[in-house]
Amino acid sequence: MTAFAPILFVYAKGGPPLAYAIPRIAAHAQVHVLALAPLPEATADTWWPRCETVTEAQPVEGDDLVDLICRHARIVGARAVMTLSEYAVVAVAHAGRRLGLAGVGPNVEAARDKRQMRSRWHEAGVPVPGFAPVDRAADITEAFARLRPPLLLKAAWSAGSTAHVRVRDEAQAERAWQLGRSVMADSAAQGYAELHSVHGGVSDFLLEEIVTGDASAWFEGEGWGDYVSVEGIVADGVYHPLCINGRMPTIPPFTERAGLAPVALPAEAQRRIEEVSRQAVDALQLENCATHTEIKLGADGEMWVIETAARFGGVMTTRQVETVYGLDMLGMLVRQLLGEKVDYPERMLTRGEGAAGSLVILAADAEGRPWSELPPWDFDAVDWPALLGDGSHIELVREASLPPGTPMPAYEEAGGANAMAALCFVTAASEQELIADCENVVAALPQHLTGKRA
Repeated sequence: MTAFAPILFVYAKGGPPLAYAIPRIAAHAQVHVLALAPLPEATADTWWPRCETVTEAQPVEGDDLVDLICRHARIVGARAVMTLSEYAVVAVAHAGRRLGLAGVGPNVEAARDKRQMRSRWHEAGVPVPGFAPVDRAADITEAFARLRPPLLLKAAWSAGSTAHVRVRDEAQAERAWQLGRSVMADSAAQGYAELHSVHGGVSDFLLEEIVTGDASAWFEGEGWGDYVSVEGIVADGVYHPLCINGRMPTIPPFTERAGLAPVALPAEAQRRIEEVSRQAVDALQLENCATHTEIKLGADGEMWVIETAARFGGVMTTRQVETVYGLDMLGMLVRQLLGEKVDYPERMLTRGEGAAGSLVILAADAEGRPWSELPPWDFDAVDWPALLGDGSHIELVREASLPPGTPMPAYEEAGGANAMAALCFVTAASEQELIADCENVVAALPQHLTGKRA
């Protein structure tokens, strides 16, 4: 098909949609897909023609999965192996090392297991909330003895706020721990679990102090959440922060509603965030990978690092960055993995053009209260022009959305993003217009879907 070098793309649940990702990878490499999860047939006409081969594999885990990736990489003569899924990052990193190819490197677990991640940051002096691993019931008692409640119980290998529960005391924490393990087991059954671990990380948790964010101390304008993410790439061990994405306020416990670009922050504030993200990523000692670093913003300029992942941000983060900042991060990473020259910005970009966001459709209002009714999801039934400002646009991300006519899933705090009915990509002339659009959709969508508009 092309004269490009072959690359093995390992597909699993999560990450940017294939309809967006594959064409950008194929612009720089000959793409061979190894699918560890059912492929999105709804958009196959967009991505399948850009692939040289597509192989669907039977589910395996642990070292067997690493063996499978290596075997397939040798078959196609891959010059690089990559994934965009949180759940496959560890396996792909181990396969890359075994094959002698560029990749995350030997410290990949530190960018995946939230317990290792926080331990490294604590040792390096990176600002993080107080935390304690939870592997058994006695760990809960010890955590409450030295941490300040309320605490947040987190699954160590989760993504999308899955199995995150706010707890006030030991008894509530023990119940939440049992619930969290059940939620993680359900997620694993749906393919949303760590693929390298034999047990999928179902029983691995931590308790963390809940730090108080203060968006008003940072942002110009209303409607912003109190944390941001820094998107970047590590190239031969050198971290290149590229830009910052903002958020709408989360809903309980900390479920994301929308990612937004750009952020309404002064350049000086963005530079301070950039340096904290650099400390966090450098402490993990990664080699060649994408990074997605989440930072909580508090009063008086205080910050805490929440998480760094050795992959791009989920949903449509990569498309937001391309739309607003003009950076094709996927293409940059592919060229980096193949050993080709990549022109990274000298400094992180702090200004963009226009605004773009990923809006998660959940059956909950802006405060996290579940809808009283669960109507069928139907993108085409909504009068979108009535909800959006002049010049704004919304489109459905089909790969990340339920089929029309499917009842809206009930929102439950512990389930987090598992309750997502759909994902929409929204563009507007400015970040404040984008926030207004998203707020209008969240407020009015139940009435539009039930046909009970005033």
